[in-house]
Amino acid sequence: MSTRRLPSLNGLRAFEAAARHGSFTAAAAELHVSQAAVSRMVKLLEERLGFALFDRRANALTLTDRGRALRPALTEAFDSIARRVEQVSAMRAGPVLTVGMGATVAVRWLIPRLSSFHLAHPEIEVRIATGGAGAPMNDDWTCAVLLGDGQWPGYEAERLFSSSLQPVCAPRLAAELHRPADLAGATLLHVSHWGEDWPRWLAAAGSADLAAKGGLSFGSYAMALQAAIDGVGVALAPRFYSLDDLAAGRLATPFRLAVPMAHSWYLVSRASRREDAGLTPFRDWLHALSAALE
Repeated sequence: MSTRRLPSLNGLRAFEAAARHGSFTAAAAELHVSQAAVSRMVKLLEERLGFALFDRRANALTLTDRGRALRPALTEAFDSIARRVEQVSAMRAGPVLTVGMGATVAVRWLIPRLSSFHLAHPEIEVRIATGGAGAPMNDDWTCAVLLGDGQWPGYEAERLFSSSLQPVCAPRLAAELHRPADLAGATLLHVSHWGEDWPRWLAAAGSADLAAKGGLSFGSYAMALQAAIDGVGVALAPRFYSLDDLAAGRLATPFRLAVPMAHSWYLVSRASRREDAGLTPFRDWLHALSAALE
């Protein structure tokens, strides 16, 4: 690799500041040196380069053609250096824990509870990365919270909790639903990639004939639940997704029947990252949080 041949960085800074301000005096104030020092550094830079950067006239400082060509690149470079220094200075000294999970489980369960982990472990920076609920582990994730059967070849999986599917809707609508057959007059909110949810629940409720009933379809449980909160219809979702809205009275459960889901949520990680700083306290916190759902 060839060695960089650069002129004095102090000279380049002095020139860039003077060119930007159009004044040695203003440049000196920015750089916290004397006007004479700025003038001298620029002069030495010009001698090193072999050409003039300024036309010096009485009470006027004008860039030469070469000076005008050089100044923008220097301003951009110094701005870039300043931004990078700020970014590096803001970097945390403690461990960073990147947790992958589906967007719905992140938004509707983990993130609202994450402050308790931060209060207990302020030195650990937690970064949430989202993917589909059954997405494989990404290389830059420390661990992941995934829905499945516990079998991820090449990874360690610790069961966290399971859940059940239960209908939820706005309290006003729930007051009108007394038995499953009443769903015939309601709008069913489906999640497109969980198409068997409603047929399973309706079959368990003895109303399998309603399974063919139309409704609205959404791309995630989060969308279907928001539609339910807004009074659009009745959503069927894992109960733990609705805990906060049920407690706040934004949602209600018109029927007690809940159908267990076939799979559970797991904490998935690589054996090679077992000793990563921050993973053990996060694992312990996550298991304690999950115990409340069982």
